[in-house]
Amino acid sequence: MAFKLFKKKEKKKKKSVSTKEKNIENEKDIARGGDNEKHFLKPEKKSNETVFVSRLRDGLSKTRKIFSTDIGEIFSLSNIVDQDLLEEVEELLITSDVGVAITNEIMQAINKKFLKTSNAAEFKSILKEQILSYINPLQSLPDFNLVEKPFVIMVVGVNGVGKTTTIGKLAAKYTSSGKKVLIAASDTFRAAAIEQLEIWAARAGATCIKHKEKTDPASVAYDCMQAAAARNADVVIVDTAGRVQTNINLMEELKKIKRVISQKLPDAPHELLLVLDATTGQNALSQAKAFHEALNVTGIALTKLDGTAKGGIVINICHTLKIPLKYVGIGEKIDDLQNFKPNEFVEAMFS
Repeated sequence: MAFKLFKKKEKKKKKSVSTKEKNIENEKDIARGGDNEKHFLKPEKKSNETVFVSRLRDGLSKTRKIFSTDIGEIFSLSNIVDQDLLEEVEELLITSDVGVAITNEIMQAINKKFLKTSNAAEFKSILKEQILSYINPLQSLPDFNLVEKPFVIMVVGVNGVGKTTTIGKLAAKYTSSGKKVLIAASDTFRAAAIEQLEIWAARAGATCIKHKEKTDPASVAYDCMQAAAARNADVVIVDTAGRVQTNINLMEELKKIKRVISQKLPDAPHELLLVLDATTGQNALSQAKAFHEALNVTGIALTKLDGTAKGGIVINICHTLKIPLKYVGIGEKIDDLQNFKPNEFVEAMFS
């Protein structure tokens, strides 16, 4: 009897592993290419453009249903575009995370372009054109023919948005184009952050510069800059701590890292990349505003568009903040961080 009770206690003990520990192990396993993502590093046989469009369409299924199915249903009940119909379309835009203010702007612009139409396809065409105008002028694709050497990218964002995985995938993009990449493990306080980054760096063919846990994050960035000069590196990617965007100490820490980088190399960092989680909707916008005000963000990477995200947040971020959206994450494979292409994004939303 005592033996059975002991066995039950053992089982309960095993179940008591925290969710945080499980998440850490899962992330390590994915980075290693383990069973949690068996096809993690398998390259796609299709062209990158075809893969991008097909996966983006899958990821935006929730938004696409709103634009394709629901607008079609609205027109099946009405032959003309009247005030009631426009109000329904307005509601659909808001529920897709476009945001109230941006939706009002879009609807006002559409109202100026036509008075009445019974053609759903024409209406959607005008809507697509208007949405594209909100994101296209700001777009600037990443340049892999680097002029600066080393080209320094400082990556920021709150915990849980996918900074570590984004850094690994970004490093892989540069190494695959023949660049020598160093990664600074400046997130020195989060449990297992350095180890996870080392794994990603190894998979990407990059070198990870690290210190012991809980050391000054800026000192890691400093040493990485020195190593980059000594080793003639092409690219330096600096990881940073997350926590929450309202944490004053975090922002001061990030400002210090940025200053140290610029002291070692004038005009650096050349890119200050903010990583946002698309599934957080309007909260992603508040994060972007906080980081941009403190650090002057130059580009955004939007992750998890393959999940339950509603793609309207892309429109809101680009138009409200006037910051180029450079990358979108559409999966967990190493080549699933894709350059953002406005035309294909809008097509994926509707088609």
